[in-house]
Amino acid sequence: MNDRYDSGYDGDQQYEIVGYDDYGRPIYQQVPPQQAYQQQQQTHQGQQPYDPYAQQTPQNQGYEGYGYDPYTTGQQQPAPAYDQYGAQNPATGYDPYGQAASSGPQPRVAEQTAPSVPTPRTPRAEQTAQVPQQGGPAGNDGPQAQGSTQEQGERDYSTQQFAFVEEPSGDSEDVIDWLNFTENRTERREEAKRRARSRVIALVVVLALVAVGGVGYLWFAGKLPGTSSSDTKAGGTTGGAAQKRDVVVVHLHNTAKGGTSTVLLVDNTTTKQGATVLLPNSLALTDDDGTTTTLAKSVDDDGSSGTRDALDTVLGTDIEGTWRLDTPYLQNLVELVGNIDIDTNADVPDPGAKKGTAPLVKKGEDQTLSGKMAVAYATYVARGETQDAQLERFGQVMQGVLRKLSSDTQAATVTVQTLAQILDPSLTDKDLGSFLARLADLAKGGDYKTTLLPVQGDGTLSAQASSAVVKTVLGGTAKSPDKDAAVRVSVQNATGDKDNTEKARVALLNGGFTFLEAGTGTARATSQVTYTDAADKENATEAAKTLGLPTTSVKKGTATSNADVSVILGQDFKAPA
Repeated sequence: MNDRYDSGYDGDQQYEIVGYDDYGRPIYQQVPPQQAYQQQQQTHQGQQPYDPYAQQTPQNQGYEGYGYDPYTTGQQQPAPAYDQYGAQNPATGYDPYGQAASSGPQPRVAEQTAPSVPTPRTPRAEQTAQVPQQGGPAGNDGPQAQGSTQEQGERDYSTQQFAFVEEPSGDSEDVIDWLNFTENRTERREEAKRRARSRVIALVVVLALVAVGGVGYLWFAGKLPGTSSSDTKAGGTTGGAAQKRDVVVVHLHNTAKGGTSTVLLVDNTTTKQGATVLLPNSLALTDDDGTTTTLAKSVDDDGSSGTRDALDTVLGTDIEGTWRLDTPYLQNLVELVGNIDIDTNADVPDPGAKKGTAPLVKKGEDQTLSGKMAVAYATYVARGETQDAQLERFGQVMQGVLRKLSSDTQAATVTVQTLAQILDPSLTDKDLGSFLARLADLAKGGDYKTTLLPVQGDGTLSAQASSAVVKTVLGGTAKSPDKDAAVRVSVQNATGDKDNTEKARVALLNGGFTFLEAGTGTARATSQVTYTDAADKENATEAAKTLGLPTTSVKKGTATSNADVSVILGQDFKAPA
């Protein structure tokens, strides 16, 4: 800003501007009348006005500390004083920004830009001079400059009417507006993307729920492939949905007297029912080579794997594993669970006691049996009883064990591991422990039963067995060996040579017969071939010829229950070449 000199009159007094305060307001000083008159005369005479921005040269400088007055020829003025920041003191004629105050009236300009001043400034604003409309002191208009050389002469402005203000930069505002616009547009895009993702996720969830609901309905209606009773081996149906069953076969081996007993343990996880199915040893099975045999013989000869497959074929089941339980392990199992309580149906003598001593197990209700007593009762067959009676006692013992076994999977597994028995590879101790724990829970709650599989005299299954047990309990389909496929010949070895059994089997199989092993008998000199029905006479004669026996050995009599022809090999048997 240019500092200008102006003067005004207040009655007989005249004032001049000597500087500005910190707020840009002019500071006045009274001028003696004589000095004011000389200044006006100099102005009318056309002397060069003082340029506050002109730098002094050696030609216009006086002695040190003084300069020349631009309005009076040769008149020297005292040099201005400066404060500690380099700005001239207003008291000596300088404004706070270091510009000299003129000592005479100057022409006024409409608007001039202030020069740069070394003062702190706001980064985003610059100082410009505004043109206020106030004049000098109230009531004093002051003299007006005549003949100004400036372009705008119609409007007068005095130096004290300029003030510094801060105005924001237009470019800065444009940048801020652009940044705000860019930021808002980016946020709108991100928000649109988020809404699109939310819609996609919601659509996927709805489609998934619809799909699950549809599959659930089809499953409940039994319309999914593999869920109907005709599409699964051990399915069964209840309310249109397939039943799931876990089945394990148990073979009890009597290590003292010989023989085996077989049962199936069934856990119906759909109906929450458990069962023990008793399988008679006379049940007819078919070996891998097509030979018809009995359950008892299959357990002795084929072992667990072969017998399990044969049972699946006959019963239409899906047995998951085999548990071989020898009588010593059964005794340990009963003792581990803390003895059992069952209703016994017979007095069982002590196998190691003398005759006439008290029975080891007494007949009666709610009898407590130790391990030894449980084994004696499970393997006992009274005189004149069939194997089915002994099988039912074994079933009672198994259900009594399940009622005492822990329903906790971990505890039941520990019990199985404590037995230290060698299990079939298809059934681990953890799997067996978990399976027995579930059955134990059902047995304690009364959701458990024991049932006998009805088997006919020839070892085949009756229609009753197919409906009541095989389909309802096991969820399978009965399929006994075809009796018309081949003539079944049972062979008992009474030659005294165990190898003759195998030789007879090979000869009959090569002749187109079905071989049934009937064990060994007391040695005898001659062989015997027996048939029951007259229609089987020819078959019996052909079997004798196949074995190299004379036709005179063929007689009508009583064949074994599951065979068409029965053969007792004597010492006259000679294996065919």
